[in-house]
Amino acid sequence: VQLQASGGGLVQAGGSLRLSCAASGRTFSRYAMGWFRQAPGKEREFVATISSTAGITRYGDSVKGRFTISRDNAKNTVYLQMNSLKPEDTAVYYCAAAASSMTIATMTFRGDDYWGQGTLVTVSS
Repeated sequence: VQLQASGGGLVQAGGSLRLSCAASGRTFSRYAMGWFRQAPGKEREFVATISSTAGITRYGDSVKGRFTISRDNAKNTVYLQMNSLKPEDTAVYYCAAAASSMTIATMTFRGDDYWGQGTLVTVSS
């Protein structure tokens, strides 16, 4: 599975952005998908995940109520709608594919998991 994230950019605090992650391969629907982020000088942080078929979602505490993850299996794409953005949301956002949502939520990735190159989100105050 190859993942290509897009949609990042510069936005003012309080604004919105929608990230997309297009996946190659015919097995997209079998994977749990998600997003994590990394700000300069900080550890990676779990953002959101969505299960493969049931669409069960889970969010990191810092984004709950502001971000929404969704997926379109017909388009092999996962989305992250980000509202009420804050300067502390500034980071490179990576999409990930794994066998389970828990793997993404705990970021305990293994050799058979995947992530893309990342897209930069900058939120100005």
